[in-house]
Amino acid sequence: MAGHGRSTMKRHAPLDLPDHRKREADWYKSIRVHPITGEESEIIQATIYVEERAESELTFGSSETLERQIVQKVLEVGIACDAKERVVEICAKGGKHVRDEYAASFANHFAPHAEAPVETPRREVMLETLRNSPELETEPADGIERVEVSSLDFHSTGGGLTRIERRGEDENIYQFLERRFGGLSPLRAGGWQITGATLRVVLAAREGQRRRTLTVTLRAPNNTTLPNKTEKDRNFVFSLLERWNLLAGQPKNSDMIKET
Repeated sequence: MAGHGRSTMKRHAPLDLPDHRKREADWYKSIRVHPITGEESEIIQATIYVEERAESELTFGSSETLERQIVQKVLEVGIACDAKERVVEICAKGGKHVRDEYAASFANHFAPHAEAPVETPRREVMLETLRNSPELETEPADGIERVEVSSLDFHSTGGGLTRIERRGEDENIYQFLERRFGGLSPLRAGGWQITGATLRVVLAAREGQRRRTLTVTLRAPNNTTLPNKTEKDRNFVFSLLERWNLLAGQPKNSDMIKET
């Protein structure tokens, strides 16, 4: 634990409560360890406590007979923020609508000039698909000029980490690794696991729009980043990742994260 603090909360939406309701916030910094690479990242975590309405419950009293007593409930909201990755996780009862309000309130307060929070599902990424130069098939209707794998992250069983980056039309990252390392390439040598990849989808200019690039980063086991994209672009890229067998199927239960 890198830091800890406790403070009283001011009245603030979506916890727009009467002034007599008690509320408190407890925050601290923690270190999250990547389950595969062991890489550490600093997470700022906060728990908000709010006095809820009292409830009446049955209990066995001192005379061993049923009695009704008043219990003062406390609502808890958990927030975890990875500032480097621009990811906010919300844990709160009340469903998707309530979590959306918490995420929007967090972003408005701490990052008022950032893009609006975007909800993305935790989907297992299938990075072994990128072990060999993949056939990233496109269709004419996609309007895609080209697709490239611009970086690959590797983790060695001996504990080493390495990132290979290669961008350009003359030679792709697979040709570069083969030319530079041959049989010692982490794609071919034993003991190396792919833990991350960045793809660049270059869209051709059309209908008065200039050529532009959509970039997505995949990280094991279930992190997909598509920051600062429109909902249309996000849905388009997710459909491509599914087509290319880089994402596992949609989870039955929504385990959601928030990106800011």
